[in-house]
Amino acid sequence: MKYIYWLYQLCIAVPVAIIATVFTAAVTGLGCSIGNGHVWGYYPGRWWSKVMTRIFLLTVTVEGRENLEKGHSYVFVANHQGMFDIFLIYGYLNRNFKWMMKHQLRKMPFVGYACAKSHQIFVDRRSPSKVKKTINDARETLKDGTSLVVFPEGARTFTGHMGKFKKGAFLLADELQLPVVPLTINGSFNVMPRTRDWHFVKWHPLRLTIHQPVYPIGQGPQNILAVMHQSYDSVMSALVPEYQGYIENPDQ
Repeated sequence: MKYIYWLYQLCIAVPVAIIATVFTAAVTGLGCSIGNGHVWGYYPGRWWSKVMTRIFLLTVTVEGRENLEKGHSYVFVANHQGMFDIFLIYGYLNRNFKWMMKHQLRKMPFVGYACAKSHQIFVDRRSPSKVKKTINDARETLKDGTSLVVFPEGARTFTGHMGKFKKGAFLLADELQLPVVPLTINGSFNVMPRTRDWHFVKWHPLRLTIHQPVYPIGQGPQNILAVMHQSYDSVMSALVPEYQGYIENPDQ
């Protein structure tokens, strides 16, 4: 069965995925150039993500959508298991948002172009001025009523276990007094861990757990740490037993 799945990927899934990626990047870029960036920067990507999970025959389960209020802005924070995290959140969170991502992704063929045109937020720490621009871009996005999705570990896991959370997303949430919504991703590491990027996909079910929002208890360092620790514990609580517990990520 494994070899049949590999043949299916080679002959059908991968060619369709490439075509869908190029088409989505073109539609996103054109749409954002002539129309509403909040619309064209989200819906084509959502369609693309659903295509990517379905073309690889992956099952998706989402829990906890009832925890979100319609029309409310949130800072979503998720563990970062693998490449398919993107498809799981983009395709199935059912929330218009912007990504906060590494600036190196700007150079990724097609995807980088679409992200730049749709004003996703690139995290650039190469100089103080670039860091300031990253923060200002995120602040303006949240003030505009859109939500933000961040991987606070800053890097994908090598082991399936979580590393530590960085403070950036929680600083923004504290400044604007917005709730943070923890997201737990299960299955993405099994489908394609970073050590096997661009290899054959391994079939495994995907699950996205949307936890209850963590609301600010004040403003300042104490609130930032309290929200960060509560968010971390929430994400960890829904991981499958195999990946429970902290393991240091050397890439952080």
